[in-house]
Amino acid sequence: MPHPNDPKLRSFIDVAPNSHFPIQNLPYGVFSAKDGLAPRVGVAIGDYVLDLWELEQDGRLDFLEPVVFAGGGLNHFMSLGPKVWSKTRARISELLRHDHPELRDNESLRKRALVPMADVKLHLPFLVNGYTDFYSSKEHATNVGVMFRGKDNALQPNWLHMPIGYNGRASTVVVSGTPVRRPRGQLKPPTADMPSFGPCKRLDFELEMGVVVGQPSVMGEMLTEKQAEEMIFGFVILNDWSARDIQQWEYVPLGPFQAKAFATSISPWVVTREALEPFRLHGPAQEPKPLPYLRQTQPNNYDMALEVDLRAAPMNTAKNISRTNFKYMYWSSVQQLVHHASSGCAMNVGDLLGSGTISGPEKDQRGSLLEISWNGTEPVELAEGVKRSFLEDGDTLVMRGWCQGDGYRVGFGEVEGTILAAG
Repeated sequence: MPHPNDPKLRSFIDVAPNSHFPIQNLPYGVFSAKDGLAPRVGVAIGDYVLDLWELEQDGRLDFLEPVVFAGGGLNHFMSLGPKVWSKTRARISELLRHDHPELRDNESLRKRALVPMADVKLHLPFLVNGYTDFYSSKEHATNVGVMFRGKDNALQPNWLHMPIGYNGRASTVVVSGTPVRRPRGQLKPPTADMPSFGPCKRLDFELEMGVVVGQPSVMGEMLTEKQAEEMIFGFVILNDWSARDIQQWEYVPLGPFQAKAFATSISPWVVTREALEPFRLHGPAQEPKPLPYLRQTQPNNYDMALEVDLRAAPMNTAKNISRTNFKYMYWSSVQQLVHHASSGCAMNVGDLLGSGTISGPEKDQRGSLLEISWNGTEPVELAEGVKRSFLEDGDTLVMRGWCQGDGYRVGFGEVEGTILAAG
């Protein structure tokens, strides 16, 4: 049987060349439809969602217990492990192939199992058990360091030796399309003698990828590179909304807190690690050489195009404000996971790891408004008379990402959010 990543594969469902969801992708999500059934797990294929619960009920996934995809999340399926993930993806790929009649020629099952994407509501794809956000782009860390500490002290002494991160809030991770209310918090501009409490005035986004952890680790034990890789179920696009003025006052000495806790948006589709395998490559050279537990023996970065569009409240159309690539990340997702567990921290099924802001070496590859507007000193012009240094109420931000294959794309769809007033 052909491997699901074979670029020659075609589905009996028409898929446009620029679609994010060809047969080589098959990302998992959670959806509900007009049929009144509770949310359940599906796979994106072209402009359709393949209902995996219907396939279970019809006995087409008979190597799985019959309730794996009935729940409103991927956690149960992820807990079954990499061998089951791979076998399931191969079976779904077989059912969708243009030369395989089992689903193609079964009109009744096809009508039940294939739901037009336009007719579904997408939900948070998994129960987020824990959320950790990293700071792993050298370009981003350098830009921020230059702004606030000067060129000679841009990177902190520890940054080149380990992936820096902080523990965030799983409770406010939301799916694409969920409006984001402007946070309130303590503010103290440099010119003020005392702090005040009120709505954030410097609201920002951060373009990130999120790692979805699909297998647990044991408290007290470290992970090898191979173990960490096999624990990764897949990836989502992640927007780490950030209140820069709240963060500026609160972050010393323990780092971000309320400035990051109010919302984190993720894309509804989880693209599996296996689907991204053809796009792996080596990341930037790491000097000085990491300590032995963090050294990599294989390519753990991905050639993944990423872009950000901003539609300001007065505008009818969005404007692109950033185009970058996941390949620029200094610390890989595998290294982040290895380091996270290195103290003996137990990882759980459903943990989410944010990559940190993804910025490239060029000015148009910056992954936050803090960098794009250089802390507000260089506002970005979106249209005649419309400029932004930070996000305003009514603004809508959209992130997209994909890996480009030979005649097909393996993509994530979008993660979108609109800013609501603090109220």
